[in-house]
Amino acid sequence: MPEGDTVYRTAVHLHEALAGRPLTVCDVRVPKYASVDLRGQVVDEVVARGKHLLTRVGDTSIHTHLKMEGAWHIYRHGTKWRRPAYQARIVLENADWVTVGFDLGTVEVLPRADEDEAVGHLGPDLLGDDWDAAEAVRRLGADPEREIDVALLDQRNLAGLGNVFANELCFLRGVHPERPVSEVPDLGAVVDLAHRLITANRDRSERTTTGDTRPGKRTWVYGRGGKPCLRCGTRIRSGSLGATELTQRVTYWCPHCQR
Repeated sequence: MPEGDTVYRTAVHLHEALAGRPLTVCDVRVPKYASVDLRGQVVDEVVARGKHLLTRVGDTSIHTHLKMEGAWHIYRHGTKWRRPAYQARIVLENADWVTVGFDLGTVEVLPRADEDEAVGHLGPDLLGDDWDAAEAVRRLGADPEREIDVALLDQRNLAGLGNVFANELCFLRGVHPERPVSEVPDLGAVVDLAHRLITANRDRSERTTTGDTRPGKRTWVYGRGGKPCLRCGTRIRSGSLGATELTQRVTYWCPHCQR
């Protein structure tokens, strides 16, 4: 599941493949942008902003979001794609590499000066150079009656956390995911732990919050419904939680460790 750490690595790999090289192919397979042609222009950089990606080419920015099913692949020329071509939403090539965005939830091309229209609503970026922990704490606390799990997933509070990290943070802080933000002790410690967890995972493909990368041992509660808690042995419970029906996610918790 793409979360901020996955998007960060995607940006690093795309930057390595594209930055400093002129595009030889720019094929945007979205009707609104089908006529966009950036061939010959040099890619300046690819950066992550929370769960969003910005590919900056001169005065233009290509904004993409993986959502649930999306992925960027990087291939050598002549290599067979690992996903079917009909899933491709954008193809960017240079003399050395072919980069393909498959099943991307968002693809839009906008003036670089207008990037805030796409990402300006986001809170402090957990993996950004401008990370601001105090501002993240302020935003989390601005809606004191909201469930802590829902507040952590709101990208307007802090950008980069997904369902895995939100569930795991609640467990590690001993907080039930439905507890109101106002009743969560030390929001600063929650934010600090969020930053440390996602930073520890940004450079590895096998995400772990337990420190153990073995299958079945990588998370404390996420994806472990009905299984014994790794800390106390109590059966992990699961349910649904979200700000709206459309944003509901499966939530996991230990009824003993998270009161």
